[in-house]
Amino acid sequence: MDSETDENAETDGDADSDTDTARRMNNDLARIERVGHRVDVFIDRPEKRNAMNEAVMADLTEAFETVGTLDGVRAATLLGEGPVFCAGMDLGMMRERVGDPEDFDRETFPRLLDAIENCPVPTVAGIERAAPAGAFELTLPCDFRILGSDASYGVIEVALGTFPHGGATQRLPRLVGLAKAKELVLTGEFIDPEEAKRCGLVTEVVDPGTVAARTRGFADDLAENAPLGMERAKRALNGAFDTPLETGLQFERALGRELDDTQDYREGFDARIEGRDPEFEGH
Repeated sequence: MDSETDENAETDGDADSDTDTARRMNNDLARIERVGHRVDVFIDRPEKRNAMNEAVMADLTEAFETVGTLDGVRAATLLGEGPVFCAGMDLGMMRERVGDPEDFDRETFPRLLDAIENCPVPTVAGIERAAPAGAFELTLPCDFRILGSDASYGVIEVALGTFPHGGATQRLPRLVGLAKAKELVLTGEFIDPEEAKRCGLVTEVVDPGTVAARTRGFADDLAENAPLGMERAKRALNGAFDTPLETGLQFERALGRELDDTQDYREGFDARIEGRDPEFEGH
């Protein structure tokens, strides 16, 4: 199993009640594990290589909506239980959908992607072994992606008689540019992991078997930063491509003013002047 917990991790005063909340949320096909200021969200269907059916997508949506309500959480990971991140959409489900498309809720997957994108804390996907098609699209709303050097990663839908319409045609150009996005979508080929790093699609490429550990470590590094600052920075960045420049700048300044009189703002500067590590508390 890829999941692991750090029994010695420090937690804040609300951690016990939040851990109870996470335990109550744990459904059959997704679960949350909290370690200090980090939460790990697992796709928990290893016997099917974590392939997504409607139940998996619903459970993952609830998981990320829960993450946003937990006090003291500053970063979240998305991991697959077992050796494979996610094999994509469940083929049995897709076969049934072709035969009777009206029986399926086409908003289930978009709701999941929106829940990840709107998660108030930074999110890091750990992509081990495989993330084709819908699994590739699942990683795009995450803020960071850690990719195994042997992973099969790409949008292959044009080779399956359709095209990626779970967000890739819109999110991918924002990450890698329109020309590169067209190359990835229209060729239907997996991208070489090192090329994925060069074009900015993934944050890091790591050795096989180390993805989960590095993903957790990356999230822990993020969690050392000021939570109020990260939350507002993420909101400003997420809106950067959807608003005119002047509107975005005004929004950025308004968010900045919200932090002027916070304890964390004072703590950050005091710590720098005093030559010590800051102790941010989220207020």
